[in-house]
Amino acid sequence: MSSCEELCRGWGPCAPSPMLLLSLLLTASPLGLLGEETRQLFEFDSTNTSDAAGKPPGKPYPPYSLAEFSWNNITDSLDPATLSATFRGHPIRDPTGAFASGTLALRVQAFSRSGRPAQPPRLLHTADTCQLEVALVGAIPRGNRSLFGLEVATLGQDPDCPSVQEQRSIDDEYAPAVFQLDQLLWGSLPTGFVQWRPVAFSQKQGSRDSAMPCQASPLYPTLAYLLPQSPIVRAFFGSQNNFCAFNLTFGASTGHGYWDQHYLSWSMLLGVGTPPVDALSPLVLGIMAVALGAPGLMLLAGGLFLMLGHKWQSEYQSIN
Repeated sequence: MSSCEELCRGWGPCAPSPMLLLSLLLTASPLGLLGEETRQLFEFDSTNTSDAAGKPPGKPYPPYSLAEFSWNNITDSLDPATLSATFRGHPIRDPTGAFASGTLALRVQAFSRSGRPAQPPRLLHTADTCQLEVALVGAIPRGNRSLFGLEVATLGQDPDCPSVQEQRSIDDEYAPAVFQLDQLLWGSLPTGFVQWRPVAFSQKQGSRDSAMPCQASPLYPTLAYLLPQSPIVRAFFGSQNNFCAFNLTFGASTGHGYWDQHYLSWSMLLGVGTPPVDALSPLVLGIMAVALGAPGLMLLAGGLFLMLGHKWQSEYQSIN
């Protein structure tokens, strides 16, 4: 199933086929998706916010451990046509009944060619990438304006964590009003990457009207996490014990939030090799062409008007 003759260990230069990537994601279970291990679902009381860097955005409630979730049978949602599947889970023990009608969904999708998803933030993908979408649906928050977040552990490069980059652009056609792209890179010449836009959505049909910020904490080394025990994950990544962790927080105390419709979604792109680079969209190129071309056309029209006016005056003869 691999597009390489031999299986690459770690983030190798050769790319697995979409089906291998999807198999890796599914066999890894929800706790170990392509080397990204989601560990806990956080909830904060945003009425007591903190603006200090690296501090929780409010008073934290006891977190939900994803290791203590019950997950659906993945074969029920596996769709070979779209190379996608969805894990849906809820806490095994839920004394408050917060997840009585709620679920945490992790949708994974591989791609057979380059393109963009239909829903924002429409990250550019290639055949060497997979998308992970996280959606919290219907869970009852423990506060009136609760913020949610995820703790994520990822493989590091001994002894360092992956490098973090922020890319800014004037182009926001595919993610309105979002001018930033965040990414983790493995190696100086990237052999693996994770990309996301710092935006989440409080409605299923993501749009500017339902957008809310996504904040990521700095990466820090940790030895508290073990590589998922799946044989295919160990075969792909090898024996690793160097992990780094970071936290993602969705929303702010003002504006749109989970409280709008008890819905929250966020997505990221994972892949091997060099990350895809966005070119300027046709819309922005058209705006730039008009903005830069209009003054030139005005100057040209003005020059022609002066030349024709001067010629008309030179041919005029007085009747006297």
